[in-house]
Order: sequence, then structure tokens, then C-alpha cells
Amino acid sequence: MPFSRIYKLYISTDREYVRKLKNLLGFVPGNVHLYKMAFRHKSVAVTIKEGAKNSNERLEFLGDAVLGSVVAELLFKKYPYKDEGFLTEMRSKIVSRANLNQLSRKLGFNELIQFDARMISFPNKQGSLLGDAFEALIGAVYLDKGYTFTKNFLLNRIIKPHVDIQLLEQTETNFKSRLIEWCQHTGKEIVFQQTDNPEGESSKMFSVEAVVDGVVCGLGRDFNKKSAEKLAAEKACEFLKILEVE
Repeated sequence: MPFSRIYKLYISTDREYVRKLKNLLGFVPGNVHLYKMAFRHKSVAVTIKEGAKNSNERLEFLGDAVLGSVVAELLFKKYPYKDEGFLTEMRSKIVSRANLNQLSRKLGFNELIQFDARMISFPNKQGSLLGDAFEALIGAVYLDKGYTFTKNFLLNRIIKPHVDIQLLEQTETNFKSRLIEWCQHTGKEIVFQQTDNPEGESSKMFSVEAVVDGVVCGLGRDFNKKSAEKLAAEKACEFLKILEVE
């Protein structure tokens, strides 16, 4: 065993934390600071420079992109004859906040998340906490170990053993219907409106906003207008905490 691993596991002041990470992730982290940040919610973060906080939000942004890329490639190879709309919907099911929340809890990531204990009294504020930490962790692994390692970690340690893609394929996850039903139940107005593309009129992409009571709660972009509406609805469900898993 390399000395650096021996040091982290048995000598360093972070040895207990490193051992816990190894048990959960299956490998010894290099930059422990990244993983601590990945599990630090903004409610307990402190300002470090120019207003920026040492929370997991930036890592979450990065991890979301890496996760989406890995899942997209997996589905592209698994379904060689399915169209883009099907692949987009399947990816949305796998990386949905509800699914990531479940995965985080199943894998024990909730044991490491740092957040303001007062949030326990407000379950609606915890709806995305687990999923956000999951994405932030992927961002940390990517920065620490590189893309190839992260891809293999996601596929072999998480997706293949814990995500039933065949079951998800048969599961109807209609975010648009769930959003509309929630709005009807709470007496709110929901409108899906097409907006301009950042690329200009030459782009074939559709950009659709999900607007609830005049507030843009989700944006979806796709080559198919209905798919763009579904994506906007999913983002709105996440924003409004409709996808919270009990």
C-alpha cells in the first residue's frame, strides 16, 4: 500500500473520516478537503472570499454535468435504436432529484452531510439536500480522481448495483402531470411558455419555462417541444420540493 494511503488511513488527523469515506465509496480519497466540502450544506458554510461560501453548491454544479454525461453515454450504448426523446426521458428518471435522494440514503451518504440541525424541523427544506450532496460528491471525485475514474465509480459502484434501469424504463414519471396536479391542489396557476433560445432563432432547440403564479420555476430545453415541457416541469418539481422523498 502506498505511503500516502497508509498516512491518510492510520496517521493523519482525518483518519477516522477517511476510513468512513473508504467504507462508503470503496476507495481512499486523495484531497479530503473536497469531500468534506461536498457534504457541507450552505446552511453551515462560511464565507471564504469575495462573498463565496465553502458549501457544496459549486461542486454540485460540476457533479451534475459529469453525472449527466456518464448516464447519457450509458443509455446511448444500451439503447442503440431508441430516439433522442426516449434517451432524454430515461436520463431524467435516473438523475431526478427523487432518485438521487433515494440513492444517497441507500448508500449511507446521509451520515456525512453537515447541515443546520434546525432544518430537521422543516422537512420541506430538506427535499433536495441528499440529492445535492450526491451530485457534489461526484464533482469532488471528478476533481480528485479524474473523469475515467469517476465514470467507473458511477457505473460499477452505484448505477449497476443500485439502479434498476429496466424497472425505470417501465415506470411512468410524468412530472408535468404531477406539477399540474400540485398546482390545482394548492390553488396556483401553472403556465408553460416558450422562450427565446440563447443560440438565436437558427437553433432547432425549444426552450420552455414552467411558470407558477408568475414565477419561473423551471426551464427545459430540447429538440422536441413536449420533451422540453417535461424537463421544465421536472425542474419546477425540484424547485418547489414536490419530488421530496419521505
